[in-house]
Amino acid sequence: MSSRHSKPLALWLFLILALLLLMIVLGGFTRLTESGLSMVNWHPVTGWLPPLNEMEWRHVFADYQKTPEYIKRNFGMTVKEFKSIFWLEYYHRLLGRVIGVFFFFPMVFFIYKGWIKGAFLLKISGLFFLGALQGLLGWYMVKSGLVDRPDVSQYRLAAHLGLALLIFSSVLWLVLDLLQPKSIVAKSSGSSIRQLRRDSWVLLSLIFITILSGAFVAGLDAGKVYNTFPLMDGEIIPDGLWDLSPGFINIFENIVTVQFDHRFLATSVIIFVVIFYCRTYQVKLTNSQRRSTNALLAAAFFQVGLGISTLLLVVPIFMAVMHQLGAVVLLAIAIWLAHEFSPNQSD
Repeated sequence: MSSRHSKPLALWLFLILALLLLMIVLGGFTRLTESGLSMVNWHPVTGWLPPLNEMEWRHVFADYQKTPEYIKRNFGMTVKEFKSIFWLEYYHRLLGRVIGVFFFFPMVFFIYKGWIKGAFLLKISGLFFLGALQGLLGWYMVKSGLVDRPDVSQYRLAAHLGLALLIFSSVLWLVLDLLQPKSIVAKSSGSSIRQLRRDSWVLLSLIFITILSGAFVAGLDAGKVYNTFPLMDGEIIPDGLWDLSPGFINIFENIVTVQFDHRFLATSVIIFVVIFYCRTYQVKLTNSQRRSTNALLAAAFFQVGLGISTLLLVVPIFMAVMHQLGAVVLLAIAIWLAHEFSPNQSD
């Protein structure tokens, strides 16, 4: 790939990145307003248009009336009320299709022009495959809420979010590869930088796992109980963490354990970020490495503040969405940090 093609390719991927961020935020709104189960059918090719007349609306609403969510939670809902939840899920799915179009057609054009080839072609093709898989996984998640209970499986919700974050992270890494020069040299000892490099990846992994644990909190509505901090039910370590059997299932299905784990992981992140930040002053960093380190520290403290506020206020929708957005921003900065300390950047 020619260096003169780096900027237009980066601009294209940056647009995809912005759309992915919007998709994740819209998905948070959809989940928090309990709108995700309003569309009970999936037509990936022909599903671009919403109901266009009253008859079509009544047909779609009749399908929804057969679902557990309507029967157990929204019985007696009118068509007008149904539209208020339908539109969020519709826009969420529509945006997924838009992202697919904005990815596929420029990709074909760039391949035809010879701008994408070799290893970069393999990466772009892999991203397209993951995007298609994400659509399937989204429908697989929705189906779990159309059978017996009016909620999607927290396992499938976590998988859906996890794949979204993986796609987002991969696109961001490619953008950084395209935009950042490869000749930057850190003014510090090689061993010190290698240790910080390892720590940056540990930190990135910890942030990713913490966000996934948040998906289990959302899937079980675990944020709507124990709305105090730092104590849970008056204790640092609350009772009932291992009430379910077998023991490991508590991590995924026990509301007490799920919230406790998320708190513990989030606290671990902020502690690790502070330690990492302090250790960077033992070496000489490049300006870009220092900026990414400072940004990570600020984002981590801001995210913790958002999380505590969301918990204490019993998960208001706007605060919860901001908390999810903050998590993605923190992840993005951690990716930037890891990229800055990668071999191509600091050796």
